[in-house]
Amino acid sequence: METWNNVTSSGVGKRALGTLNDFKTFILRGNVVDLAVGIVIGAAFTTVINGFVNDIISPLIPTSPSGLAGLVIHFPPYSKGIFIGAFINAVISFLIVAAIVFFFVVKPVNALMTRFKPKDAGPATTRECPFCLSTVPIKATRCAYCTSQLPPAEQPAAAAYT
Repeated sequence: METWNNVTSSGVGKRALGTLNDFKTFILRGNVVDLAVGIVIGAAFTTVINGFVNDIISPLIPTSPSGLAGLVIHFPPYSKGIFIGAFINAVISFLIVAAIVFFFVVKPVNALMTRFKPKDAGPATTRECPFCLSTVPIKATRCAYCTSQLPPAEQPAAAAYT
């Protein structure tokens, strides 16, 4: 019975459920799920591109009877030879995937980000009176509400360097 009354072990279930709920919240965030879907789709897309390069593009390049994938350079230290054709296939596949990701993902996302980016408000035309906290024009030397002498207005960073 001492184990049941132990302070350390009493409430383990509640703590475990709290941790599981935190994990569930983390997993069900939009960006984690989107990332997982993107990785799965990217892997499937890479397989399609590899098939495209190996079955359609490589046979069009006249290098050997077996196509580009069969291009092997025999070098004395390597008994099997260096499979340069497989490397060229991998480079072609990478370039195709990179181009598609750039033109169909990166460029549209950048266009959306610039479209919905908040516009710069420009230089401020008003400031607050430090005494009564009223809004006064930036070039004012006295507050229109409390008639206090205002300190000189701070110059914007862009105007300070001109």
